[in-house]
Amino acid sequence: MPVTRGRPRPNRNVARGEATRGQLIAVATRLFAERGYEDTSIEAVLREAAVSRGSLYHHFASKEALGYAIVEEKIAKLTRDRWLRPMLNDGEAIDILIRVVQRMPARPRDVRAGCPLLLLATEMSPLDEQFRKRLERIFRDWEKGVAALLRKGQSQGTVRRDLNPDQTASFLIATVEGYSTLAKNAQDAKVWKGGIRNIVSWLESLRATRQSRRGMPAFDHPS
Repeated sequence: MPVTRGRPRPNRNVARGEATRGQLIAVATRLFAERGYEDTSIEAVLREAAVSRGSLYHHFASKEALGYAIVEEKIAKLTRDRWLRPMLNDGEAIDILIRVVQRMPARPRDVRAGCPLLLLATEMSPLDEQFRKRLERIFRDWEKGVAALLRKGQSQGTVRRDLNPDQTASFLIATVEGYSTLAKNAQDAKVWKGGIRNIVSWLESLRATRQSRRGMPAFDHPS
């Protein structure tokens, strides 16, 4: 009898394992944002994810390993998707940055949750060097991406030449994260939306004009 060759059957155990791992990361990410890393127990993650202890330790050797995976797989991806990839699009640098800022989530639940990158950095950087290094890498890549876009704009004549791209990128990130903190503390989406408007106004001031802007400070804050 001839042998019929078809597509190989997917390994159900592998698929279940990947689903379990994804569930653990999703639940732990939410709990870390709501309660903080230190105040979230492994038992709470297991209970919320409906996963056995053995399944968790099959994928992650420790709570720290779970936390590192969240930083590298969830938080880093979030920064890439919201900032780095959109900044590679065609167009003028300032227009691109304004679109990125305006598209940041402004729903009440997002504002109440806050920025996961900032929350973990604030809590864990003084406590765990491995957390700090991983989070620093995300901030550094974010800053480099913004600075590269600003340099591109300067070379195209659309961004003020008196700006220091690295310092301006750092200032933008600090401002975004600062408004995120203010809005989370106020538990008010209006604070975040007002922050976005202020950031957009400041970004508009970075455009090159026909008139020379020699002597103007790099961080020309909107009043």
